[in-house]
Amino acid sequence: MSRREVVVTGLGIVSPVASELDRFWEGIKNGRSGIDHVKNVENIDQYAVQIGGEIRDLEIEKFLDKKEARKMDPFSIWGMAASSLAIEDSGLDIQAVDSQRVGVIASSGIGGMQFMQNQAFKALQGGPRRISPQLIPQMITNILSGYIAIKYGFKGPNFCVTSACASGTHSIGEAMRIIQYGDADVMVAGGSEASLAMLAIGGFSALRATSRRNDDPQGASRPFDKDRDGFVMSEGAGIIILEEKEHALKRGATIYCNASGYGRTCDAFHITAPSETAIEAGRGMSLAISDAGLNPEDIDYINAHGTSTPLNDKGETLAIKKALGEDLARKVAISSTKSMTGHMLGAAGGVEAAICALAIRDGIAPPTINYTTPDPDCDLDYVPNVAREMEINVALSNSLGFGGHNATLCFTKTK
Repeated sequence: MSRREVVVTGLGIVSPVASELDRFWEGIKNGRSGIDHVKNVENIDQYAVQIGGEIRDLEIEKFLDKKEARKMDPFSIWGMAASSLAIEDSGLDIQAVDSQRVGVIASSGIGGMQFMQNQAFKALQGGPRRISPQLIPQMITNILSGYIAIKYGFKGPNFCVTSACASGTHSIGEAMRIIQYGDADVMVAGGSEASLAMLAIGGFSALRATSRRNDDPQGASRPFDKDRDGFVMSEGAGIIILEEKEHALKRGATIYCNASGYGRTCDAFHITAPSETAIEAGRGMSLAISDAGLNPEDIDYINAHGTSTPLNDKGETLAIKKALGEDLARKVAISSTKSMTGHMLGAAGGVEAAICALAIRDGIAPPTINYTTPDPDCDLDYVPNVAREMEINVALSNSLGFGGHNATLCFTKTK
């Protein structure tokens, strides 16, 4: 079956580094960290982990009415802002487009945790009558896709994918498939997360998954470094506009790159730890490469999941070797931009897909900052500390989620 060609025409980012695309990209290229001491969680000094990536520069009123925003969990607010920015960036004429041919897959790994947590406190203090009628709508992960569709009148395929930290990447891959097979011409896709709250900070800390470098926030996320001690939680959103190529060309859209391949597998091994063999994570990359009609030697750059946890970075290094072969793996530029953004959980895949599109457009591989001590188990080229100008024709974006979920996207330069 002949598949339709899919291109990326719009990017929208809300992140701790910056919430405006040009400033975000400048920050990433220049290795600027968005991590700091958490300021919006009460009694944060009582937590073992006190650092994170908070959204601090977003003017919410540009995107939402204040009354409407007060009803919403922050994950929906960040996602609505990012989708607005992406649609604006794409130049899509909302009035002219066929609304039944535009869909949304905007996802979250956790959903409305802050709203749910606050309502639980109210119920404990004042009884069940204190529970807001907004509780259920605001906590469910699919509500963001609904909000975006309602705002713009998009009536095409609409749902979400919740697969922990792979949610954003799965969402973009499934949106790509929908366009390829003719069920929509345009898809709004990506992820959003706002879990810098008591339960998530405490929960990840109890898992010993997060960095405890409270005295060095900007140096805490150090993927592939021998002294890494866990990831740094962040919030935000990454939304991209995917479009059938002829549809984009007909309206004169600016094209960043092609969305060409998608692979997804499962470790079927452990609820939080990656498989020690890395076979399925590697196979996910191989499937994305094959799906794009390419070979391992075609890969120029990989935006790694690169969480800065001991197990993930070692396992992902092995997975890359399995997908590309030992020799080719050593020739590919690999970076973890989580060293700057922190780990945005369900939003990570959307943000990192946007970074791949920008990397291809500008011929720049962003750095992995805080890389100071090589690890014998992580022995590839992680573009340490300084961005690299290079031709990037093909880029992979990896995401791995609790439950053993593996997802890889392949982006290519548009011909």
